[in-house]
Amino acid sequence: MPRSRPRALRAEHPIHPVWGPVPPTRIHGLSAGTSLAIHRAERRGGSWFVHPGATDQALRRYRAFLSPPGNRPLYPAEAACSCGCCSFDDVRHARDVLEEILRDLPPRARGELGRALRPLDAEFLRRTLPDPFTHRRAWRTEFWWYRRLARASASG
Repeated sequence: MPRSRPRALRAEHPIHPVWGPVPPTRIHGLSAGTSLAIHRAERRGGSWFVHPGATDQALRRYRAFLSPPGNRPLYPAEAACSCGCCSFDDVRHARDVLEEILRDLPPRARGELGRALRPLDAEFLRRTLPDPFTHRRAWRTEFWWYRRLARASASG
């Protein structure tokens, strides 16, 4: 019986990628391995706001909020709508998504994303003001980015 060529054997068993029909795009500022780990965590994420592409969107929003030059204070604003698209208008929600995906990553990818977030967090702390009335708020959060002064919502 003649021997089958390796190419013929591989053609019989096509390899299906783990990410689906379209390979994930690389997240700006992160390695390809970390981007792939983030994409995998997003696909298996059990949260309403963590979906494929959410980390890239949140990271871009966080960088855009901190991008205006100067030393003037920045005030996060609440999103007008709480749907998945509009919720990223609130930079604090974008930071929530980044924190959630950070918890779901393997150690090496978590370290790289954490190193990318560290200077952004330092800039956020430098450019925003502490909220002196945090202790009086009806809701309390463990996240430090909600303890900064924010612009009042138009609806409230």
